[in-house]
Amino acid sequence: MAQSMRGAYLPGNSTVELREVAVPEVGHGEVLLRMKASTICGSDIRCIYHEHLGKGPEGYQGLIAGHEPAGQIVRVGPGCRRFQEGDRVIVYHISGCGVCNDCRRGYMISCTSQKYRRAYGWQRDGGMADYLLAEEKDLVALPNELTYADGAQVACGFGTVYEGLQKIGICGDHDVFITGLGPVGLATAALARKMGARRIIGSDIIPKRLEIARELDLCDIVLASGPDNVSQVLDLTGGLGVERAVDCSANDSARATAIRATRKWGRIVFLGEGGRVEFNPSPDIIHDQKTIYGSWVTSIWLMEELVDRLVRWNLHPAGLITHRFALDTVSQAYSLMSSGQCGKVAVCFDEELI
Repeated sequence: MAQSMRGAYLPGNSTVELREVAVPEVGHGEVLLRMKASTICGSDIRCIYHEHLGKGPEGYQGLIAGHEPAGQIVRVGPGCRRFQEGDRVIVYHISGCGVCNDCRRGYMISCTSQKYRRAYGWQRDGGMADYLLAEEKDLVALPNELTYADGAQVACGFGTVYEGLQKIGICGDHDVFITGLGPVGLATAALARKMGARRIIGSDIIPKRLEIARELDLCDIVLASGPDNVSQVLDLTGGLGVERAVDCSANDSARATAIRATRKWGRIVFLGEGGRVEFNPSPDIIHDQKTIYGSWVTSIWLMEELVDRLVRWNLHPAGLITHRFALDTVSQAYSLMSSGQCGKVAVCFDEELI
């Protein structure tokens, strides 16, 4: 194996620096992955790529980027109990302390340890490199029925969506309204479809995203985002509104639209990060008995469950990838993702670089 590798860093000025660094050595309870697929998350663009805006859990510490990794184990350190060389895996992208209340629930995303909580691609090296050093406890087995590009999206986007949809519940009685049809919104539509949603309505301000949602048959109806969206959804639902709404936009007006387009006793979940929202508690929520949920990533056990469901449903997240790049062209990958004129963007290696 080579002694050096390439890794992508985000200096915070809308560029990417590809540097040559040493291949990491495995320690106790650690594995070394040959990277196969690393997809770009909107949080990377929002908090790191243009400017280093994140604080605390979103504070980028100048390390190798990429928190949606999937790869194959090529070295196993002492003390590993389950995984072996050759295993195909997804990396749950936050490595927690393992002993706080949230970690014991499987929600390392909410780990309370300032000393030990480290997210891949934020506070420890991530997946935009030839190799990735990971802790065994952060791994999820990737079955042969799924590709590495499928697995990379489970690491954050699809895992985040699955958690949110589990909180609000989806069944065949439900019309679902999705505000924001970027990669997370598209994943929401794909999963809601498999969970039995009766009808899926999506909105976005970018025509390309509406086009992708139509082409992939993920939404039954797509709406250009605008001030008439609430009345449009009410017209489509006999004046009642949808049973379930999911905001993936983080846009102020879109979030308010999601709330007001939901019928009495309905449920809304916010997945999009950042931004604000303004609404009137009594008419918008209290009097109509609505419930708003917040949802941040997922637990590692629900991520494992999602992998099982993807196989059962024959659902391949890689279908949302519109562009694949080699690591040599990672700068182009981030630039395209930043433009919004795409679905999911992936940096791929070996057999995943189609």
